[in-house]
Amino acid sequence: MSADDTLEDADRRGPLQRFRDLRDAARFRLQLLKGEAPPDAHRPPWKLFAAELAHAIAPVTRLLKPKLPIEKAEDPRIVILFPGFAANPGSMRYMARELERAGHKAKRWGLGTNFGPTPENFALLADRVRAVHDRYGQKVVLIGWSLGGVFAREVAKVHPDCVDKVITMGTPFSHTPYSNNLWRVYQFTAGHPVEELPIEAELAVKPPVETVAFWSPRDGAISRRAACGQPGERDRAVALRCSHMGFCDSREVILALVQELKR
Repeated sequence: MSADDTLEDADRRGPLQRFRDLRDAARFRLQLLKGEAPPDAHRPPWKLFAAELAHAIAPVTRLLKPKLPIEKAEDPRIVILFPGFAANPGSMRYMARELERAGHKAKRWGLGTNFGPTPENFALLADRVRAVHDRYGQKVVLIGWSLGGVFAREVAKVHPDCVDKVITMGTPFSHTPYSNNLWRVYQFTAGHPVEELPIEAELAVKPPVETVAFWSPRDGAISRRAACGQPGERDRAVALRCSHMGFCDSREVILALVQELKR
């Protein structure tokens, strides 16, 4: 066999191996869609999940409602907003504007769309929280919607000296990671089982800072048991009446946040 023949064989194996790798990855992702939840998993009724679709018209209905009665804060805070699964900072733009209307400074988390944690993006986020703290010279408030709240809780454990408070909104940190209607979609997208996060994390362990959990009985995505948590897993739980999608921009949620930032 000539040297030219050896090179040709290597070239042929390269694309073939890449094809096999892609095929194996696709099979693995499809397997993640077929998993089964444990018997103790608690999921919201499907009628609530279907009702989440109504949030698509929220930007229109918001125009028909009066302006939120928000007063200027006496003690403005620095907040960082963490978007939910498959969402980007734009999904929390209205919330950011309303908090800034109250005098607070709302910062993006700096990672774009949230497709789940990796060691790399979690390290970047921890650096982001430290940098915002150092820039403004005060502890920051982390506000995390859904999966974003998981990031917020875990980052607060890494930099408790930089964080004043963590507020989660419909975040699945308690019960079992299967207590929601999205775990199969999450596994397929993130590429790992929900109980095997690629970062070191004990979701139910409370961060060493004040931690408040917003939850809703109307949440069609995350179980109330997962989002409310147990005493000791958070300092306080606040029940609100909104859909899961509504956590990012509902009037009730924003007014509750304004009150929390006064505490």
